[in-house]
Amino acid sequence: MTEPFLGTWKLISSENFEEYMKELAVSFSQRKLGSLAKPTVIVTRDNDVVTIRTETVFKVNEISFRLGQEFEETTMDNRHVKSIVTLDNGVLVQVQKWNDNFTVIKRKLVDNNMVSEFTMNDVTSTRVYTRA
Repeated sequence: MTEPFLGTWKLISSENFEEYMKELAVSFSQRKLGSLAKPTVIVTRDNDVVTIRTETVFKVNEISFRLGQEFEETTMDNRHVKSIVTLDNGVLVQVQKWNDNFTVIKRKLVDNNMVSEFTMNDVTSTRVYTRA
């Protein structure tokens, strides 16, 4: 299940994140803030409800969900999307859909780090977090 993801994670590396935000049509000023932010991600679970809380000095965002059940989400860049998170061979796969668009966020554990891959169209960003 989701047990290996539970805990607090701090960003240690980020590749191509500004290009990914550009693909999402995030404004220039929000992209600059997003590139500067070093988020802490806190993953908790209460019975079958998983919560992912992303904290930066600029903004805090939190989603709570049950695996396989669609939910509404307001993203860090203020998109209003419908999301669904599934667990596929140990990888948390989140699909966000809005206005005929979609993006996929895959979170997996590699060498005690959480590797998050954000993909929209042909643009992918990889962000690596280590346990805090």
